[in-house]
Amino acid sequence: MTPARRKIDVAERRARLGRRHRLAAGERAPDVVAAAQSTVCLHGTDPASVYLSAWARVGHMTTDDLGRALYEHRSLVKHLAMRRTLFVFPRDSIPHVQAGASNAVARRERERLVREVEAAGLQEDGASWLAAAGEAVLGALAGDREAAWAELRHELPVLAGTITYGEGKRWGGHIPVGPRVLTVLSAGGHVVRASNAGGWTASRPRWARMADWLGAPLEPHAEADGVAWLVREWLRRFGPGTVTDVKWWLGSTVAAVRRALADVGAVEVDLAGHTGYVLADDVAEAPPVEPWAALLPPLDPTTMGWYEREWYLGPHRPQVFDTSGNAGPTVWWDGRIVGGWRQRDTGEVVLQLLEDVGADARAAVALEAERLTAWLGGTRVLPRFPSPLWKAAAPA
Repeated sequence: MTPARRKIDVAERRARLGRRHRLAAGERAPDVVAAAQSTVCLHGTDPASVYLSAWARVGHMTTDDLGRALYEHRSLVKHLAMRRTLFVFPRDSIPHVQAGASNAVARRERERLVREVEAAGLQEDGASWLAAAGEAVLGALAGDREAAWAELRHELPVLAGTITYGEGKRWGGHIPVGPRVLTVLSAGGHVVRASNAGGWTASRPRWARMADWLGAPLEPHAEADGVAWLVREWLRRFGPGTVTDVKWWLGSTVAAVRRALADVGAVEVDLAGHTGYVLADDVAEAPPVEPWAALLPPLDPTTMGWYEREWYLGPHRPQVFDTSGNAGPTVWWDGRIVGGWRQRDTGEVVLQLLEDVGADARAAVALEAERLTAWLGGTRVLPRFPSPLWKAAAPA
């Protein structure tokens, strides 16, 4: 007789989230690397969000703390991975991520670029051109060199050329092919975004060879092993979740996810009548946590971590997510999103609550707003992907 699946209700899922993502009181991470580990990785598309996501999870943190981890100790690494998205991973994760996600992204990007330069008439043999361009970039970066894209473009004629899209349309334009060569090399684990020539709210990367930046080539792993590693890490931090959740987060297929769930020995649980999964050693009931407040930045890994978000998002999707699925700044109370936040011109953080959360919750989130205002010290952070809620309060 098959044993009954354990039921995990919404309250327990929210308690797990608060504790494992280092957001609940008393659960803060000791440093920025542990903060990234708590959600597998931090979202890196919006440069300021990396810092704000770490701040929300570390008891005491400065921008220099994260800068040292990224650019001096290199214990955190920016890398293109799942869903062709830039993330910040703990250094030890990179070989597994390369095998489980990045190599597939590199294949797709390589095939698409070859096809498009040939269709545009830029190259007769796109594959040979791309191979030569990649070798030229790696050669230019030899000897532990770092270089900005503008420097590489000036030095390497093979990177010249643009592809026209939407010809005759209002939304048409031209795309230079050189940066896309860097995208292929980055996803392939050959180059990495090294030091940043801008401040912490800007992205002006200088490129280096991955092996030089990390001090050794990446250890190779089989793709299936890499996928299993990623699924295991996701379940450890985000579980329980559904096949749909994991498929979306991984940017993969249902078949690949089901194979990985079998490989890691995941166990089925009941999520309000839907099938979810946890690791076999994670079936026991998680203890509750005290109510907690958090202010998370755009594209935070907690906000973006699941595809089926109703249990923590409720009716607020139209206000906090744009039409492309990018999340804006969010206010959390006790494991669910209750609004957003933005800054005045003075830098003061102001709340945009979407529901009546009660006096205790209002006081707690207001305290977080004061704490973030003080930490920002007048620096204004503008979201790269503003939510409808954020834009609704923007000046005309």
